[in-house]
Amino acid sequence: MKPDRARDNFLQQASSRADVVRVMTWNIHGGLGTDGRRDLQRIVDCVRKHDPDVVALQEVGTRREIAGMEEAFTFLSEALGKHIAESRLVTAPDGNYGHALLCRWPLTDTACHDISYRRREPRAAIEAVAQTPFGPLHVVAAHLGLSFAERRHQAELLAALVQEAQRTVLLGDLNDWVWRGSVQTLLNRLFPGHSHMKTFPSFWPVFALDRIYCRPKEMLKGSWTDPHARKASDHLPVIADLLMKVLRPAGVSTRVDWQNRRQPGCSR
Repeated sequence: MKPDRARDNFLQQASSRADVVRVMTWNIHGGLGTDGRRDLQRIVDCVRKHDPDVVALQEVGTRREIAGMEEAFTFLSEALGKHIAESRLVTAPDGNYGHALLCRWPLTDTACHDISYRRREPRAAIEAVAQTPFGPLHVVAAHLGLSFAERRHQAELLAALVQEAQRTVLLGDLNDWVWRGSVQTLLNRLFPGHSHMKTFPSFWPVFALDRIYCRPKEMLKGSWTDPHARKASDHLPVIADLLMKVLRPAGVSTRVDWQNRRQPGCSR
């Protein structure tokens, strides 16, 4: 199948998952696989395989762009959809680096929140409202830091973002490998529905670094990972089906207009 046709089929595919929104999070490690090969097409193929409605990708791009290789944010947005919010944490002549949130439907109220801690690596959380056919879904995508104090600080900031919203999903690489650590303790309390599959390292997963949290608990219909993605990145993706228990408003179509202009997103 030609690339353009594959993209169109992915974007226009009518979901057979009645009243269900599928979400996915994946730290793609800049497209650098465990075989030492950088291949963003493998990332695209895996995402299309699971057909998510919302996908959060961390470690997009590289500061060492390969000659002749298309810029990662551009490549992924063109391959996977026009409704995208980006956080380019590092912008330099030799490449960009950050994370992105892509959605099958329009994203509104997009914002990037600075959750950096002191002089450590810059971090941001992407917040948006996905305008699904089943009603709005509050989405927060994040990539937390490596130190305990840093993650505790960032978890508290994330908690403040989601306090008010009732139907919410938080997803990303939370880098929290300590059992009952600060992130888990706080977010498990705020989000009774959550995944805890082991995702890192991808070839022999030991740590549940990548997670999906949702509220209310009944939203989480099921979650899983994909061991076949182990060559594409050093993390495995996490996928979940969220049951949207809200009646669809009269007159609202489930068809998606993929010709809408790309969302402005957010950038640092």
